[in-house]
Amino acid sequence: MSDIVDIETPPTAGIWTTNRVVTLGFAMAGFALLLGVACGSWWLGTVGLDADFDARLSAPSLSHWFGTDQMGHDMLARTIHGLAVSLQVGLVAASISVVIAAALAIFATACGRWADALVAFLVDVAMGLPHLVLLILISFALGGGTSAVIIAVSVTHWPRLTRILRAEILQLRHADFVLASRRMGKSWGDIGLRHFVPHLWPQLLVGLVLLFPHAILHEAALTFIGFGLEPSKPAIGILLSESLRFLMAGKWWLGLFPGLSLLALVLCFDAIGNGLRVLADPRREQL
Repeated sequence: MSDIVDIETPPTAGIWTTNRVVTLGFAMAGFALLLGVACGSWWLGTVGLDADFDARLSAPSLSHWFGTDQMGHDMLARTIHGLAVSLQVGLVAASISVVIAAALAIFATACGRWADALVAFLVDVAMGLPHLVLLILISFALGGGTSAVIIAVSVTHWPRLTRILRAEILQLRHADFVLASRRMGKSWGDIGLRHFVPHLWPQLLVGLVLLFPHAILHEAALTFIGFGLEPSKPAIGILLSESLRFLMAGKWWLGLFPGLSLLALVLCFDAIGNGLRVLADPRREQL
């Protein structure tokens, strides 16, 4: 008499599926919110940005959900425009950082030991310096402004991603298709463009999304202390800096809503990054 063995689904599979659905749901919600911010800034135009001294320093109400500032500007409109500016700066800075990281990783693994040692030295130096101090020095040296902030953030956010990509490429170097290409006389530069880069797309995409919140927070920090974007721009750092003069007078909404909006923006990117990480995880096919 033979025993019948029931093959049941592992208990972790259901948990993993549930977590994956929840994570992807948060990622979609975060993406929808980011899209809403970008479209809202375009749709609003200059609405709410004109001075209205009759409504200056008004508390949150149905006509001004986030209240107004000392010039009568609508804080909701300024916050949406500030988030849109942060998105633009973060996208450009994070994209440049990803390109730098990918280029250095391929250079380190394709040009011999001296290149690997040089890149390792650059990574150690960049990670050893105080991050915020380095950002301030670069932005101050370039004269401040949007371009200076983008450059400062771009050239300081590539080291960790470079290490991850370098480790991934080192594993790919021993793959059969790479060894076959080398035997056929292909150069490491050609192999890097034809084989390494396509295999690095998941890491590059996740790295881009995860670099976004760092770029946005550092842009806001530089702007807050006066080394960032121009005061004429409705950036979140400028809104927070201006609110300090009125917080002791009880005008709490000037700093609360822009700060919470910046936090929500960062959490959106975190949710999207986790969702992409779940999609790129090969274990999902095994559960």
